[in-house]
Amino acid sequence: MGPYHPECPERLDAVQDRLIASGLDALIEHHAAPLVRREQLARVHAAHYIDEIEAASPESGVHYLDPDTALNSHSLSAARHGAGALILATDLVVSGTRSTAFCAVRPPGHHATRDRAMGFCLFNNVAVGVAHALEHHGLARAAVVDFDVHHGNGTEDIFAGDDRVIMTGTFQYPLYPYSGVEPLGPNMHNVPLAPGSGSEAFRKAFIDVCLPALEAHRPEMIFVSAGFDAHREDPLANLQLTDDDYGWVTTRIVEVAARHSAGRVVSTLEGGYALSALGRSATAHVRALAGLGP
Repeated sequence: MGPYHPECPERLDAVQDRLIASGLDALIEHHAAPLVRREQLARVHAAHYIDEIEAASPESGVHYLDPDTALNSHSLSAARHGAGALILATDLVVSGTRSTAFCAVRPPGHHATRDRAMGFCLFNNVAVGVAHALEHHGLARAAVVDFDVHHGNGTEDIFAGDDRVIMTGTFQYPLYPYSGVEPLGPNMHNVPLAPGSGSEAFRKAFIDVCLPALEAHRPEMIFVSAGFDAHREDPLANLQLTDDDYGWVTTRIVEVAARHSAGRVVSTLEGGYALSALGRSATAHVRALAGLGP
């Protein structure tokens, strides 16, 4: 995204380093992300938008799509691999080869709408995974849980009104992209949190709204937009979550998946820009996904 941009390569280093230091890295299986195919992207993005992103990819330098979102000569490949990771993870989990997966990818995806890049996002990775589960594997119901500090407006844009999919989670409001308070469809169950909210408000939102929405929908598979920028150390927002909150919420998601989804959970990295907090929080998340405790 260019020099000094918070969405930087060191984010994935921070996750990997912490997984190694925790001992978790040796317990999990690693897969290289394939390239997404155009027809897989076209399930959630307009054809003209895919063409525009491809045409905007520069041979050198940095090309800005908006003041926050840029492409260099490698960005399109990275975005294709990021979306491809969700395809592979979905295939592995639906087939029963693995029950859970975490896609450590960048750029993030949940702000990318059907026909617009924004908020550091080019392709909507989690939406690609959900659509693959529904259209390719024939699942009837899926859920997206998004606990990024920023509302996943792109995911809502893509799935609003689709009764096969619910979206639920939390975000800070007011904060970019200044949406989510008025749901675009009855299948949207997201909870805005006021600046300064911490663990108590976050957990209450899940207990009162998000978990009941999941239970009522009985998803055959759960997808997670795992943003760790609601952490109290993160510079881009003003919520006060801790490492333990991410372990707690992931454990609750895994419990719902055990009841309704044959344990199937696919998670993908969204935000998280304080590198130490990102590494610790992602490790707590992966530990809970792996059933090793919060």
